Amino acid sequence: MAFSFAAFSYIVALLIDAFLIFFSIFHVIAFDELKTDYKNPIDQCNSLNPLVLPEYGLHVLFNLLFLFSGEWLSLALNIPLIAYHVWRYANRPVMSGPGLYDPTSIMNTDVLRSCQREGWIKLAVYLLSFFYYLYGMIMALIAA
Repeated sequence: MAFSFAAFSYIVALLIDAFLIFFSIFHVIAFDELKTDYKNPIDQCNSLNPLVLPEYGLHVLFNLLFLFSGEWLSLALNIPLIAYHVWRYANRPVMSGPGLYDPTSIMNTDVLRSCQREGWIKLAVYLLSFFYYLYGMIMALIAA
């Protein structure tokens, strides 16, 4: 067993993906609190908006490692989510600061439902990715 750059990429991806899973869980819980009127929209958006750019940055970071290590399948599996993140941020509401969530429109039923669905889908993608990266790390360690 040797330690290669591909194995390092998968280890970093596992660690970052764990953080992304926690971000997604926080996202789902936050929108559930909003749906049940436990928190007000301004506080909720103030707690969610600062997490958007770090989430996107972390996701791009380990995909750059996949690119440099030549892990094309892992990169190809993440390209659709990266493209969605770029599209989502490019089509965000007009706001004064960074983030995706506008307190004035977040309580709209359709927006709330789509944000909640987005959180669940991201959680599923990050969970499946975590196990794939674990498999990729083991294969990279064995193959080298």
